[in-house]
Amino acid sequence: MGKSKGEARVDTSGGIGRGDGFRVGDLAVYPAHGVGRIDAIETRVINGERQDFYIMKVLENGMVIMIPTRNVQSVGLRDVIPEGEIPKVYQIMQEERDVSLENQTWNRRYREYMEKIKTGSLYDVAEVFRDLYLLKLEKDLSFGERKLYDTAQGLLVKELSTAKNTDEKTILSEIESLFSPQ
Repeated sequence: MGKSKGEARVDTSGGIGRGDGFRVGDLAVYPAHGVGRIDAIETRVINGERQDFYIMKVLENGMVIMIPTRNVQSVGLRDVIPEGEIPKVYQIMQEERDVSLENQTWNRRYREYMEKIKTGSLYDVAEVFRDLYLLKLEKDLSFGERKLYDTAQGLLVKELSTAKNTDEKTILSEIESLFSPQ
């Protein structure tokens, strides 16, 4: 990403986003895109107004996202969950599926699941994954549901492996063991 002379700087003010703000090198989660690294904090002039942006590179696909530092809460940028929260995520995946969604058409389910993924909450993503995992055991998922399943799995596995500081294959086998008969 090119930097214009005098247009980019590293933020040392803190106070932005999460108490002390994100810093270059921090890992953060952007809703529906997953874990990324803050590569820079830049000031840009947009419509004549100076604005600070976090420049975040998504680990999964290398996509670069510019996030206005003053919009961190509204866009849902957050820290990776602490390792101590992982059991809560696993517990959600072991709960009963929301059966009210079973009787809905696939496109209504798709919309509801997409809304949950967009919240950025790993707990919501875990619910979507659980519901679709259990649904696919009963019947074939629609194309849209399959894509959502893959998205939810990718978001879960990347964040959990980052939080636990382990490889994605280990997390995937842990998740699969949650669904095997006890």
